[in-house]
Amino acid sequence: MEIIAFGVQADERPLLERAFAGRHQIRCLDVNLDHDTAPIAHGYEIVTTDVNSELSAEVLQTLFTGGTKLIAQRATGYNNIDLRAAADLGMTVGRVAAYSPYAVAEFAWALALAVDRRVIRAAQRTRLFDFRLDGLMGRDLRGRTAGVVGTGRIGEAFTRIAHGFGMRLLGWDLAENPACRDLGMRYVDRDHLFAESDLITLHVPLTDATRRLVDAPALAAMKDDALLVNTSRGGLVDTAALVETLKSGRLSGVALDVYEEEAGMFFHDRSLDVVRDDVLARLMTFNNVLVTSHQAYFTADAVGQITDATLANVEDYLAGRDGVNLLVTPERPPAAGR
Repeated sequence: MEIIAFGVQADERPLLERAFAGRHQIRCLDVNLDHDTAPIAHGYEIVTTDVNSELSAEVLQTLFTGGTKLIAQRATGYNNIDLRAAADLGMTVGRVAAYSPYAVAEFAWALALAVDRRVIRAAQRTRLFDFRLDGLMGRDLRGRTAGVVGTGRIGEAFTRIAHGFGMRLLGWDLAENPACRDLGMRYVDRDHLFAESDLITLHVPLTDATRRLVDAPALAAMKDDALLVNTSRGGLVDTAALVETLKSGRLSGVALDVYEEEAGMFFHDRSLDVVRDDVLARLMTFNNVLVTSHQAYFTADAVGQITDATLANVEDYLAGRDGVNLLVTPERPPAAGR
């Protein structure tokens, strides 16, 4: 079977090719799947995509017309896929339900410490042989409060590290995690978490219920010197409201590995382009904001697990098995609301 893979990063490609070698041929492309690139997949029964590919009803129709029957997304999130349209077309859609939670949790901590201790500013200065400490003062995190929004596998991994730092732990989730409670986490309502936390980290999926979870009222409720970290999905944060909050001089630091309008921007070199996103451009001007390019998951361990799970999804589809990662099959439409 020949498979086409969209949005493949240079460091990801050898892992994909090695995993599929001897089983299937895989054609790796660095472009994302969208309405312009969808015709490239004509004749491919199996298409694998990255998280910033666009799988709207229009794109899915183009794929279906070209013979595609399986979409295997190399990510946990699937808010970029119109599952109802896929079901109506009789397509199968799979994702990677889980991979190393430590990859994301550890990177979230790297971001939190970088903004708290002004590491980027310090590194920029010392490269110019400027060794002053002006403006570099951070805070001890021991004894302060970490608010973990979403306490699944990644949130739990983040919580374990926070516990090691000696932080007080607040959590918010639809279902409490006993492992987090055992670490001393106290579950509270969302507004209480935003108001009481010194460090707020987001680890929930993007759904209709969580879209812009961090909106203007939520930001207003936060402490003036709070740290905000988002390594989950960009759409969880109202970025325009965040910019207004930062303009008012509030929040000690913000670290974003994701951005609500990142599609078409992240994973690409736009250094020579005119930036047309005024919100992102303004966000980049704040010296207490750190933006990275959706790389929290990007470790050899996690990408290897993602690749293996993607191969398993392909094998399950070809064998007619209803694998744990399959979201939609011709026999099983998506749940209501998806």
